[in-house]
Amino acid sequence: MLQSWVMRYLSISYCLIMSLFVVGCASFKPDTSLPATVIASPNYDLRHPTMVVIHYTSNDDAERSIETLTSPVRKVSAHYLIDSHGRLFQLVPESQRAGHEGQSHWAGNSDLNSTSIGIELDNNGYEPYEQTQISTLVALVKDIQARHRIKAMNVVGHSNVAPGRKGDPGPYFPWQRLAVSGIGIWCDDTSGTQVKDSVELNALLTGLGYDPKIPEKSRAAFRRHYLLDSNGSVSDEDALESKVAQCLLDQIASNPTSLVNFKD
Repeated sequence: MLQSWVMRYLSISYCLIMSLFVVGCASFKPDTSLPATVIASPNYDLRHPTMVVIHYTSNDDAERSIETLTSPVRKVSAHYLIDSHGRLFQLVPESQRAGHEGQSHWAGNSDLNSTSIGIELDNNGYEPYEQTQISTLVALVKDIQARHRIKAMNVVGHSNVAPGRKGDPGPYFPWQRLAVSGIGIWCDDTSGTQVKDSVELNALLTGLGYDPKIPEKSRAAFRRHYLLDSNGSVSDEDALESKVAQCLLDQIASNPTSLVNFKD
């Protein structure tokens, strides 16, 4: 009788523990009003978002990426994934801390998992992005910006916050198109930009958010983001670097919220 009671108690306790685990990993209501499929990842903690970091998955299909991002063993995740057809999946609530950043730095902050919303794009890094995919990304980022009042300078790529360590979203990512759509900061015309002779490029890049401790890697990341020509190659005009950096800083200074290109 005693043995039977103990086994019943242990069985009930086990079921309660497992039910709590399932609740912890249960589905949730999407944060965005855009059509999104929720696939809950267990890898998150609480936090408040102030920036958006864009990644590519480096895989050849979205299903494999979702398996990785929702695996309790791998311990990595992102808030959203957009597949090559433009379908949007939310894996972690925006209020939770997802594990999409390793060692990184932006605007003096080295714990970007606690402050950023991570968006993964289904792309292996060696192919152009699909138009439908970028359209979904634009709609999602504008939606996130509107709800969290995220500054334009804080919509960045993984390569911006982890220079030399990460290269995504890569040379095929259309940063200029996003800027035209109202996302991020961009400078097409530097003819009226004045740069003081005493100001070094590293100081300008630090003002934009780059890590001052790795100036050459930060410089390379900056060039890949803002100095790509129409062929996808990085401009070799060294004098242009400082003018573009100053032009971007001038845009930020002209609007305290730095939502310089935000459009409804």
